[in-house]
Amino acid sequence: MNTGSYHGISDKVAIISGGASGIGKACAELFASSGAKVAILDIDGERGQEVSEGIKERGGQAVFVSCDVSDYQASKQAVKRAVDAYGEIHFLVNAAGIAIRASVVNTTESDWDWTIAVNLKSVYLLCKHAIPLIEKAGGGAIINLASGWGLVGGKNAAAYCASKGAVVLLTKAMALDHGPQNIRVNCICPGDTKTPMLKREAEELGISFDQLVEESSRQRPLGRIGAPEEIAQAALFLASSGSSYITGSALVVDGGALAGSV
Repeated sequence: MNTGSYHGISDKVAIISGGASGIGKACAELFASSGAKVAILDIDGERGQEVSEGIKERGGQAVFVSCDVSDYQASKQAVKRAVDAYGEIHFLVNAAGIAIRASVVNTTESDWDWTIAVNLKSVYLLCKHAIPLIEKAGGGAIINLASGWGLVGGKNAAAYCASKGAVVLLTKAMALDHGPQNIRVNCICPGDTKTPMLKREAEELGISFDQLVEESSRQRPLGRIGAPEEIAQAALFLASSGSSYITGSALVVDGGALAGSV
């Protein structure tokens, strides 16, 4: 499956949360095709196992760990299982995420707590457990999935915007703290991407997926929304030696939507 060593990725170990679908799945498949050994974390056991088996059928190395990444003990055990499988960790991609489309007034307390737990707390937990092991391996990189709406506000997405804005600043804080340990920490701020999560957003907004895609595409200079594989390419770059002097950055990958005022 290895399509060639990509700037220091080959034979390294990557933990990828949210790896059963969407951007996380694309990251798992791309890292594996670039020679990395991947540990896929997701609460969806059936789809996560399918992704893992698909990677192995194509000649890659993958293990799946069923995990609620917002739970302290579960995330700790998941990181341990990755180390048990491969012996060390070099990269962590925090791609698990959910989106609740509602204003503050219309967001229930349980939906607020759930959004913060999955989008933000999981980043804290997996980093907490993985960073000492990445340091032990000689250093590496952490890539957090934030959002364009972590940099600017979005309508009817209060909890989502709050969580993703926090991920951007958590990324910068960790870059300051862990640079001396040879650990680079960056985040990606995608625009709308063709994923199952975006389809669920369309349902919550009461519009068709095609309508949402059309409206979002009109807002972008490139005239379309993104593909998960395009976001995964950015994650691979931020893990690679090609980005060796980049840390604390928020890389916008959105087809140009944030390039000018709306």
